[in-house]
Amino acid sequence: MNASEFRRRGKEMVDYVADYLEGIEGRQVFPDVDPGYLRPLIPTTAPQEPEAFEDIIEDVEKIIMPGVTHWHSPYFFAYFPTASSYPAMLADMLCGAIGCIGFSWAASPACTELETVMMDWLGKMLQLPEAFLAGEAGEGGGVIQGTASEATLVALLAARTKVTRCLQAASPELTQAAIMEKLVAYTSDQAHSSVEKASLIGGVRLKAIPSDAKFAMRASALQEALDRDKAAGLIPFFVVATLGTTSCCSFDNLLEVGPICHEEGVWLHVDAAYAGSAFICPEFRHLLNGVEEHLSLPREAAGTAPFLLAHNEARVPSLSLTHQEHSHSVVRPRARGAQVKKRTDLTGAFRLDPVYLRHSHQDSGLITDYRHWQLPLGRRFRSLKMWFVFRMYGVKGLQAYIRKHVQLAHAFEALVRQDPRFEICAEVTLGLVCFRLKGSNKLNEALLESINSAKKIHLVPCSLRDRFVLRFAICSRTVELAHVQRAWEHIQEMAATVLAAQGEDKAEIKN
Repeated sequence: MNASEFRRRGKEMVDYVADYLEGIEGRQVFPDVDPGYLRPLIPTTAPQEPEAFEDIIEDVEKIIMPGVTHWHSPYFFAYFPTASSYPAMLADMLCGAIGCIGFSWAASPACTELETVMMDWLGKMLQLPEAFLAGEAGEGGGVIQGTASEATLVALLAARTKVTRCLQAASPELTQAAIMEKLVAYTSDQAHSSVEKASLIGGVRLKAIPSDAKFAMRASALQEALDRDKAAGLIPFFVVATLGTTSCCSFDNLLEVGPICHEEGVWLHVDAAYAGSAFICPEFRHLLNGVEEHLSLPREAAGTAPFLLAHNEARVPSLSLTHQEHSHSVVRPRARGAQVKKRTDLTGAFRLDPVYLRHSHQDSGLITDYRHWQLPLGRRFRSLKMWFVFRMYGVKGLQAYIRKHVQLAHAFEALVRQDPRFEICAEVTLGLVCFRLKGSNKLNEALLESINSAKKIHLVPCSLRDRFVLRFAICSRTVELAHVQRAWEHIQEMAATVLAAQGEDKAEIKN
């Protein structure tokens, strides 16, 4: 394909994408295929000769689209939004064309410097303390991680490295293995499964802190667990607080948890993967309150176990924050921001400098080499998408987008509350509503099965206090009140069918 054909095919692809998105409402939101459907439809080996672009596009419709779950459909209410916007797609095209692998400043200076500035823009939009910003010579800063899960893993590994080095500096006779077997991380019982996965990869034990009636981690429960483990000679080193849990969008109490982490000298990682982008709206910014509290100096506390004494004497608490920009925002996936209060806590854990990656400016103190901030070496020019979206939407446009999603969620909540057969299962704060039929888990499982089998809308469940709950997440950029109302009418119809079937079953049992 030469430049001339690329121009022609590129315009055709833009038309195809625009037609797909404009007509997505007419596509069945969830595919009607069985596992393994695709393999029989394509050859078993790659073609020896080039094939026509027209044939490939035809096969996209015949083979690919039948197996696609249409996440951007206004009838997709599952998981969380992936978001999408035309400015982000345009930036994606440019990103692919430039094709740099921005692992260091020298690999592509614009790639590194734009990311640093964009993360500062975002930090200011979120009203983060100055310590989280890179500025011209700041100690903090942000990085775009591949996923929120990756951001949590990076924070845990950095915290593990930091506490290990501190303990060995205070007690050189301690081996890494001896320290590792004592380390303990903590998170709410409502935290995302990626936190548990991070602990598995990191080789440290993780303890779930029981949440309160609002599914939030509170200070008393966390302190009790820390005290118990310290008395047993263990080393608390890492706490994950979640702002906007996946199951029900609950918020751990950062104002309480932050000071405890300070006093105990443990790294606090704030997972705001879903809710983070909503904090650019002043009315939701209070949900992040407590980040500022973590910036004060910790009190020294006396330890009893030898391991703990060394830890307390050498501790320097750290704070990291993940905010997943695809959730409510309109930056496409692969733009998950992570801010840190002290960048050396990350770079110190992952820094390696083989000769082939060195460059003359790396020790100048004026630049960032993002390969030291992440697990992979290579990285795309992802900040272009943030730059395009921030400029073409503006802060006010992004705020309006978020507010619309929240308003639609509250509209759905109001509809549910009007039907006495249903109940709301968690406080509705942002764009997620957790609800269920009043009755057994089996009844609600049957309801979800009937809803998703009809394939008019798509939902996924969660478990709250052992209750099977349906989640209704406002996801699509194009969703309107009419879509929400039609979705509710469909849910009511399915509920009537399921309840009728339950009544028939009970009658049969009686007879």
